This record gives sequence, C-alpha cells and structure tokens, in this order.
Amino acid sequence: MDSNSPAASVPAAPDTVTWIREPDDLDRWLAEGQGEPLALDTEFERVNTFFPIPGLVQLGLGQRFCLVDPSVAEASEGFRNALTDPGTPKLLYAMSEDLELFRHWLQLEPEGVVDLQIGAALAGAGFSVGYARLVETLFGESLDKSATRSDWVSRPLSAAQERYALDDVRFLVPLYHWVITRLQKRGLEAALADESTRFSKELAAQDNPDNHYLKLRGGWTLSRQQQGVLKTLVCWREHESRTRDRPRNRVVADALLIAIAQRLPQSVRELSNIQGLPPAVVRRYGDTIIDKVAEASTADNSGIDVIAAPLSRQDQMFYKQLKRLMVKAAEERDVPVELLAPRKRLEAVVQQRKLAAGLFDEGWRRDLLAPVQEHIEDLLKS
Repeated sequence: MDSNSPAASVPAAPDTVTWIREPDDLDRWLAEGQGEPLALDTEFERVNTFFPIPGLVQLGLGQRFCLVDPSVAEASEGFRNALTDPGTPKLLYAMSEDLELFRHWLQLEPEGVVDLQIGAALAGAGFSVGYARLVETLFGESLDKSATRSDWVSRPLSAAQERYALDDVRFLVPLYHWVITRLQKRGLEAALADESTRFSKELAAQDNPDNHYLKLRGGWTLSRQQQGVLKTLVCWREHESRTRDRPRNRVVADALLIAIAQRLPQSVRELSNIQGLPPAVVRRYGDTIIDKVAEASTADNSGIDVIAAPLSRQDQMFYKQLKRLMVKAAEERDVPVELLAPRKRLEAVVQQRKLAAGLFDEGWRRDLLAPVQEHIEDLLKS
C-alpha cells in the first residue's frame, strides 16, 4: 500500500512487550500522553460467576503500548482519571463487555468512550464487523486469534497471549483516524461520539436491577399485576446473583421466574409443584420467593413499564412499510439500517404509533431521515 493508505500509519509490533508493574509507573505513563486518544482493551474470564473476573488491561498511546495487571490498574489514580475524563477519547472496539467490566470491577462509568465498531459502521465498513476482519481489510495484517479463549487470569502469560493482547490495541489509533477521516467526508463526525455515548448510557440502564425484567421477553403474556411480581422476583434474583457472584440462571432460570409470576404460589408446597423448579431452589429460596410473591401481588403495579409484546400481524405489515423507508434513507448514505433504526426502537415506534424522540430527534438520525421524513410522518398518521 502507498503512504496514503491506512497501513502506512500502523505502528509496527514492538520487539519487546512492555509490562507496567507499579501504579505510580502507570500514572506517569498515562501523564506523558495526556489528551491523546487512549487505545483500550481488556481481557477477562466469566464462566461460573456473575461478575467478570479481570485478567488484563491493554493500553496504547500513539506508538507506545503496555500491558497492565488488574491489581496495578485498579490502584492507579491516573488510570481511573483517564477513564472518567470526557476530554480523553477512549478508543475501544465492541465495547459493551469492557464497560460492564469497569462498572462492576472499578465501580465507575467511563466518559468519552468511542466505539470504533460503531464508527466503522458509520464509515461504510458494514454493521457489526469483527475487529480481526476489519484489521485485515484495512491494514493487510492477519491477527492470530488462537489465544482468544485462553486463561487470562493465571500468570505468566505466554508469548502468544502477549502478542494477541497487544494486537488488540495496536490498530485502534490508526483505525480511529481512518474512521474520522471517512466520517468528516460524510458529515457524520459528530454521530460517532453521540452514538457511542448513547450506547454506553443504554448499557448502564440495562444493568439496573430494576429494569432487568424487561429483558425477559417471554413474560409479555403476563398481566400487568403478574409482571409486577416478575419485576420483584427478577430484582431479587439480581441482588442474589451479585451477592453470591453466581450467573443468573444458576440462581433461578428466567423461564422459572415467569412461571412463578404466572402461578402466584401462596405456599412453598405450591411453589414446589411448578414444573422444572429444582428442589434445591425450593429449599434454599422457597420462603423468600413466597414472601416476594405475596408482597408484589398486592402492590400497586399500575405504573410499571410492561414487557413489549410481539408485533401483531397488522403491526408487522406496518413495520415492514416503515422499515422500507428506513432502508431507503440508510442506503442513500451507506449507513447500516441496523444502526440508523435498531429493531427494538423501530418496534416501539410501530407499537406506539408516534414519533419516538430516541429514533427521530437525534441530530445525525434526523439529518439522514430528512429525505423520507414526510413519508414517515404520513405513514404514522395513517
């Protein structure tokens, strides 16, 4: 590739791997690049726990890269400050799991995050493109992914793990510059920051125990009162899972919580008759579950948000008409329709039959939908 190609700006893989072993050293390393975009990635494990177990932090500033043990990053004031500084762009790729890790591990919400998977989509690279594939397409380098599922908690890491970890941040800054250049030409530069921030906030809201019941889509058939019981049970399970650090379904599975909310058992004996409920769950949680059911079933649940029902046949037809307009607008600007009009938000518009601020009133979406806006409004009025 020539000097104007993306590959020309990719830092070469370092001959030696830099580990930062002390929090003060990490503070100094970060201070030397203050204000520069910070390439960021993490490795973690999560098999039999509720919370992800941090295994490694990878950082990049310009052409400097380092690997950091979680204990060092956790004790570094500079690292925490960098994460929460909105003036320092944090460059990540497919950032949802990284943000969840920071939320639970460090009890903080990063500010100024930039999800380059979103950026690549806005830049015309396609929706939800994998990091390795994009790196090979843009920079002509094939990444060795053999270490993806390896043990990141144990030490020492192998040379292959170290190389894999560094490659996960080595391309983020040049990818960022490629994305920004493309978005400037498309008039979508502000969209990357807006969409990254929106996505980050949505992830944080979904992590709220009070909202998790809305993810149990199978509960839509329950009455509002039963959904109030389901909300209480799911919230209880969230706290129990976090307290015990156990996966949700290892406490009580989603389908069983829905069945309990439907049956509204009034005794442990009635609870034990629910098909599929393990006896161990009844022994451990029976009295608590019955108390929660009794409390929630008599509460005023009139104001709760209800789980969205599947679209009716008529709604599906309406959805397809609306989706065609979205596709037309997306194709004109070479932006994935999945990003312009995510399915859940589009379904909400169909069900509510009104203009939803979250879909139409955001700056970049409003601009892209302008050519079809009149048609959308006519359709919603019909």
